Order: sequence, then structure tokens, then C-alpha cells
Amino acid sequence: MPVLLALQHLYVTPELNGAVFALLEKQVCGGKKKTGRKGMDLWHILVLAVVRHTLGTNWDRLEHIANNDLLTRKILGVYVDKFGIEEQGFCYQTIVDNVSLIDEGLLIKINELVVKHGHDLLKKKEDEALRLKTDSFVLKTDVHFPTDLNLIWDSGRKCLDTVEKLMARGPVKGMRKLKYIRKEFKSLFRSTSQQVFKGRSEEKKKQAVSAYLDTARGLHGRFEAIIKAASPTDIKTMALIVSLQMYNDYLEKFIDQTDRRLLKGESIPASEKVYSIFEEHTEWISKGKPGQRVELGHLVLVTTDQYQFIVDYRVMEKEKDAPQVNGLIERIGKTFPATAIYSHSFDKGFYSKDNYTALEKSGTEQVILPKRGKLNKTEKEREHTPEFKALRNQHSAVESNINMLGHHGMARCPDEGIAHYKRYLGLSVLAYNLHILGNHLLAGERKKQAAKTGRKQRPLKQAA
Repeated sequence: MPVLLALQHLYVTPELNGAVFALLEKQVCGGKKKTGRKGMDLWHILVLAVVRHTLGTNWDRLEHIANNDLLTRKILGVYVDKFGIEEQGFCYQTIVDNVSLIDEGLLIKINELVVKHGHDLLKKKEDEALRLKTDSFVLKTDVHFPTDLNLIWDSGRKCLDTVEKLMARGPVKGMRKLKYIRKEFKSLFRSTSQQVFKGRSEEKKKQAVSAYLDTARGLHGRFEAIIKAASPTDIKTMALIVSLQMYNDYLEKFIDQTDRRLLKGESIPASEKVYSIFEEHTEWISKGKPGQRVELGHLVLVTTDQYQFIVDYRVMEKEKDAPQVNGLIERIGKTFPATAIYSHSFDKGFYSKDNYTALEKSGTEQVILPKRGKLNKTEKEREHTPEFKALRNQHSAVESNINMLGHHGMARCPDEGIAHYKRYLGLSVLAYNLHILGNHLLAGERKKQAAKTGRKQRPLKQAA
């Protein structure tokens, strides 16, 4: 309800409507001819993208909602109740293809418009300063937990799947017993896993791993022979050969790493590691959270204000918290050039002397950046002032914001590829910001209603 109310408000507010649709039209329609099959209106694309992330759902349920949920269809402007008028429907692939036209850069601009409009509605004074809070969390990729053995199995089975597709297009030498090969390789993978993770004898573990690697090497040689013998005559066969080469390269890489780590006792450098052949950009992140020793995905930097809006966000690719501060200061300055920053709070993971100096130079009145380790006299006095303590205690509100963001699809990203990963994040942030805007609009409506009836307004319960 709050998100749909915010979408309705966006549509009926001329200045916000015009700015958002100008961005959508430039991105989605720019450089395209008005020919071909019918797609979707810009408004339909925006609404369905936001609804998907508000509910944290998948494309199948989104198709059902687009065609059957009456309230959503009214917001879309396609619901009619007069007899004889054909209602507009939405096909699964049409929804996927059109929503995918939105990219990360467009979403950053739309989020800025929504946040600035929210500030215009909520600020009591035009020159009211912002109170910012910054933290990071992990947005997981949709991958299983990686081990040396299952990465070899993933690579091998994808090679076998590709060979099977090649066999459907023509004869492939040496793969007549493909089903038997797959069955034996899978059986060996499972028995080796049992021995490695549950066995007690180190000698038997090494024997099992050696047998598994020998089989994997044999398969790698077969796939290499198929690639060398191939002479594709059409683009589909060529694409399959390229895929086979990619998966076979992964197979060779993981065979080498497993041999070095499990049989020779070497330590594999982090720069050489790949944690998924399906989402190669995935990172191994350990934040020391209770019950979550390791998370697979990327760190995401989030900054919220006193109105709970997310005013800045960024995916950190192979980066840590502390180096983000200078870039964050620059982005906040560009987004809110005429707005003062009263306070900006962080946790200890962001601390460095350079970061503290940069925040002070940026004009932030109260820099809440606790130092790690022992404090000198000046630092101790600064961190024990009543203002510092109060603002540091308020910093935990950003954890609540991140938790609420998790209910807008941010627990795990089901979309494939780093570009879609970033788009998924942007759409979740947009759904979150519209939810916050909708909550404030609802509070305003209730206040007006209470004034008319003479009853006291119930405090608005924020969504968790």
C-alpha cells in the first residue's frame, strides 16, 4: 500500500513525473524506431519493476500480479470494468525484456529525484542540514557454497551439457556413452566428497582425490579433442564450441588448484580463486557476524538520512569499507551541493586518520567516526562528549534501514551477471525509498483525517 501510494503520487506530481519520465524515455526509447512488435509503456515498466522488488518476488509471480491483482492493474492504468472492453495483459517474456532495459545509471538518477522530492515534502526549513549514517552489508549472489570438488563437478557437467547439445546438431567423436560418463563422474564426485569431508584416514582421502582428478583430466582431454576437431558451419554451433572452451578452461583451472591444495598442501592466493562458474564476480566475504562465518556476494555501501531515505549506495567490487569515504564525500557533495551536513556517522571499520580529516574538510559539523584501538587524550575527550555519544547511539538506525531493505529483495540477488546485480540493487533501493515516501504520505493523510474528525492521530508504525 505505501509503495503504490508513492507511485500514484509520483504520477500525479507534474515536476516529479516529468523528470522521471524524461529519464525513462531517454534510456528506454532513445535511438529506437517506432516499429516492430508492441512492447510496454514506460509507466508499466517502472511500476512492475518496483512491485517485483517491493515484494522480493520472482518473474513468475510478477506476471501473475500484473495480470490478476486488481489494485496493481489500477495503478498500471489497464484495469477496466466495462463490458466489451478488452483488458491489456502482460506476457512473461515481455515483462522480463522490458524491465531489463532499466540500468544502474538510470536508477541512481531516479533515486536522487525521489529522495530530493521527499526532502522537499518533509523538511521543516529549507536550510535544514542532513544527518547521515553510513554502513555496509553483503548482498549475496545466487550461488551454492563452493568447494574444490564441486567446482570441478560444476565445470565438468556443464561441459557434458554442451557436448550433448552439440551431439543434437551432428555426430561428436568419442561421446557415444555420454549418459554413462555423466553418471560415473557424478558418482565419483559424491564418493570423493564423502571421503574428504567425513573420512578419517588422510591416505584414503588423497587416494580418492587422485582418482577423481584423474577422471576429470581424462574428460578435459576429451573435451579438448572435440574443440580442436570442430569446424562449425553456423553461428549456433560456434557459440556452443565457445561455451565448451570456457567451461573446459574452468575445469583445467580447478583441477590444478585442487591438486595443489589437497594433494600438495599449497595455499591458493585469493587473486586466483573463483567461487562460482555461473557468477564469476562473486566474492568471499567474512564480516565476523554470528552464525554467518562466510557470505558470498559483494559488499554494498549504504548511506541514509534522518528521514530514513537511502541517499547514496554503491557496490564495492574487491574493496573494503575504509577506502570508500573519499568517494562517498564527493558523491554526496554532487547530489546535495546546496545542503549542509550536520552529522555523518560510521562504525569503526571506516576509521583512518585521512578519512577523519577528509570528513572535517568537507564541512560536516559532527564527524562520528570511532577509532579502532587505543585512544589518545584528545580522541578520548572527543568520543566522550554528549553530542558524540548521542549521535553514535543513533547510528544503529541504519541497521534497521538495511533490514527493511532486505525485505525489498536484498537478501539474495537471483539475477545473473554483475550488470544485472547492480540493477537489482538499484531497483531494491528505489522500492525502499518509495516505501519510505509512501509511509510519510500515509502519515500526512492520517494527520489530516484526524484533524477533521478531532481525534488524536495514532503514531505511524514504521515497516520493519
